[in-house]
Amino acid sequence: MPAATNPTGTHITASRGFMASGLGIALFSSAVFGLSGSFAKALLETGWSPGAAVTARLTGAALILAIPAIPALRGKWHQLRDNWVTIVLFGLIGVAACQLFYFNAVARLSVGVALLLEYLAPVIIVLWLWAASRKRPRALTFGGTLLSLAGLVLVLDLTGTVKIDVVGVFWGIAAAVCLAMYFFITAKENDSLPPIVLASGGLMVGAAVMWLAAATGLLPMAFSTADTKLGPWTTPWWVSLGGLVVLATVLAYVSGIMAARALGSKVASFVSLTEVLFAVVWAWLLLGELPGAIQLLGGALIVGGVILVRLDELRGQAITPVMDGGAPRRKAPSPLEHANDVEPVP
Repeated sequence: MPAATNPTGTHITASRGFMASGLGIALFSSAVFGLSGSFAKALLETGWSPGAAVTARLTGAALILAIPAIPALRGKWHQLRDNWVTIVLFGLIGVAACQLFYFNAVARLSVGVALLLEYLAPVIIVLWLWAASRKRPRALTFGGTLLSLAGLVLVLDLTGTVKIDVVGVFWGIAAAVCLAMYFFITAKENDSLPPIVLASGGLMVGAAVMWLAAATGLLPMAFSTADTKLGPWTTPWWVSLGGLVVLATVLAYVSGIMAARALGSKVASFVSLTEVLFAVVWAWLLLGELPGAIQLLGGALIVGGVILVRLDELRGQAITPVMDGGAPRRKAPSPLEHANDVEPVP
């Protein structure tokens, strides 16, 4: 039978094309990244402290990702020496602090609200650059910022009957600040450091920092072997921890890197916005959590505002008509233009 008349073959070919384009991989990465809040909260509800959950996640993922990272460094160990500052800052801020603050937020807020607060990072970058340069952003960026701030007001639902945890909100905003700082740290394009090496190295640094903080008594560490609750299932604790490490970290990172290489970091970053949707759906299915209607509307405004800001990023990178030595000159890259194809772990 000709391939054109074989529905099954056509569907398989279309599916392979969808995945090969990178879009399917990017959506898969967002889906598994979105699981992190649900797996973490399942552990936190049995007595795990946020610090313990982050430390276990970083340690397990660092050990697994070291397997492909070591061969990638064969004959190129100087890359670690040349880029140690980026790796250390990524581990401290983009991995350890960002995750710890996010998990603290998840412990007090719903997963969806905590993640939406963290996604205010691009808006924080805009406000910081505005204050530092005293130059008003372009109309699209300004509109996106106002839209996201309006969304924040709705997400907090200040006039609602259910009072939101103020401490949890501060933890979520702290995670957003760390995410913004991460973008500043890795804004400079760097082709000398493979993304898998940056991811593995950052996770190792983050894990080492967490263990050191625990050993000195600065970070409370509480573990539990009680069963966890995921949807209608009661599972051993190691199932939630394994999902947090393998699915929400290792597979999420590897697939995210693959997507960034296939689509480019800019397009991949747009697709990554679907993580908020996946996180809300997973929290609903696995934890029975669902933000209120007003919070969902606010979340839509935040994501819409971030999209406008990133669209303006793309417009701002167009070739300017200014000529320099007979050649068109490009505008300087913005803080969100490059991120080494590696997003911080939420």
